[in-house]
Amino acid sequence: MRPAHVYANVSGEQHQQLVDALHRQWRVATRAVMVLLSANGMSAGEIAELLHYDPRTVRRWITRHDTEGIAGLPDRPRSGRPRLGSPGLGDRIRRLLQTPKAWTTARIWRALGRPPLSLRTVHRRIREHARWSRPRLVAKSDPDHDTICTDIREQITALPTGSVVLAEDETHLNLLAHVRACWMPTGLRHRVMTPGKNIRRTIHGAINLATGAFHHHVSVHNVSVVFCYFLDQLLTAYPDAPVVAVICDNGGTHLSGITKQWLANNPRLLLIRGARYSPQDNPVERIWAVMKQHIANTAPATITDRVRQAHAFFRNRTHDQNLTTAAPWTSPWLPDGYGQNY
Repeated sequence: MRPAHVYANVSGEQHQQLVDALHRQWRVATRAVMVLLSANGMSAGEIAELLHYDPRTVRRWITRHDTEGIAGLPDRPRSGRPRLGSPGLGDRIRRLLQTPKAWTTARIWRALGRPPLSLRTVHRRIREHARWSRPRLVAKSDPDHDTICTDIREQITALPTGSVVLAEDETHLNLLAHVRACWMPTGLRHRVMTPGKNIRRTIHGAINLATGAFHHHVSVHNVSVVFCYFLDQLLTAYPDAPVVAVICDNGGTHLSGITKQWLANNPRLLLIRGARYSPQDNPVERIWAVMKQHIANTAPATITDRVRQAHAFFRNRTHDQNLTTAAPWTSPWLPDGYGQNY
């Protein structure tokens, strides 16, 4: 059963926030409430005490409503110094910023013809039409992208029953830490030690686009022999598959004579090359992004420790997590319903 009376439970801080709102963004509505309370028999003093105003202020708004009606409750235009800059300054700023460039306040001021405004004023005008952020890098597209993706889907559809389809890619592990923005205590900026001399390792990775199983191999150099060794590992992982199809990019090791000779000697592995300049098509790229975020801002003593970090990352992930991260269903490589029919 509901109680007969319900009272708001407001802390002192919440009470002050409500009063501030009534005196600022909701002040026009507060003036209407003053008129309504007065019409219901409350005196100006009682209304002022309730709404935390001076009684003279309450009487002024009641009088203005009696004289002008509800149209008299909003603030009237106030006189002041004309705004600096021409009326079309904002449009000129927007047109300038349409062109990608390392725009700074000073550079915009010079491009506007050095108007008689301080840089602080120019900064305020810029903030009305723009925000400070980094541009986004986008990959150069292959003119035959759609045709190539259609061909890949047809090849996957034509694979015999029981075949396995994997996406493959390579990335680098650096001893030099990847630095990412993160939360830090106010007044403290974390310091990540640099190794003095960077050391790099290459990771080959492949994800099963149906199950999410992830295979990886770490090597000292990214060369054709290592790539062929990794392909051989993939064949070994699926001994019963009539065809192991591996979709990759157009890297040099994928097109070399050594790789072509290995493929000729291992016809069970089908190497499918995707469109050029299209890393967004490859689900493994998203796995790399999460891995690098995982090891970011850490400074191991040796490259061996860095490699251990990568191994631990993959060891602690489930197949479902890999599928969720890679989101292969968003790739233009796969025919509709892949993962259910294959």
